[in-house]
Amino acid sequence: MNKPICYIVGAGENYGLDFIPDEGDYIIAVDGGYQYLTQENIPADLVIGDFDTLQYVPDHDNVIKLPPEKDDTDMRAAVQEGIGKGYEIFRIYCGTGGRIDHTIANLQLLAELAEGGRQGFLSDRECEITAIKNAEMRFPKSAAGYLSVFAHSGKAEGVFLRGLKYELTDAVLTDTWALGVSNEFTGEEASVSVRKGTLLVVFPRTALDGISVCGFS
Repeated sequence: MNKPICYIVGAGENYGLDFIPDEGDYIIAVDGGYQYLTQENIPADLVIGDFDTLQYVPDHDNVIKLPPEKDDTDMRAAVQEGIGKGYEIFRIYCGTGGRIDHTIANLQLLAELAEGGRQGFLSDRECEITAIKNAEMRFPKSAAGYLSVFAHSGKAEGVFLRGLKYELTDAVLTDTWALGVSNEFTGEEASVSVRKGTLLVVFPRTALDGISVCGFS
């Protein structure tokens, strides 16, 4: 991931803000995520939300106050701000572990990013979650632990799993059968690809470095 990254910190459970922004990266605090960033002495470029969690509007130079009644979540509004600034890679922290409905909404947000040709990563306690659509995701030999794939929105066709303990060839996954759960890295280069459809991919946070995603034309 050598493109500039938009980091977004929400108000869910904080499992560690293990990022060091580079020049050109952008940091967005979403509601209570502002407090997490402040505690870590990480400055936010933008603070956005309806602030029902924080219970006050931060004293910040760049604040967007959202109405409490709206069609989008605060997190999606933050992502839209990042898209508007030209970012294609999103790292979302503190977006799980709180309200389950917001966690599900964030999973849908990953799929929305993939459908738009962008890449989002949602950090949990020990894993990262992303979505790929009509694309291939590659992992280096150093990746270790469990990997799971799930079909999003109906079915995913032409699914290939390579370099993993359990491989698949031109398989069809559906959103009612968790065939792709609990696979394992083997110390070899590995890949997950889907020819038609969207996959949610869950893998260890330690495996994030060195991955690549390439869309199919």
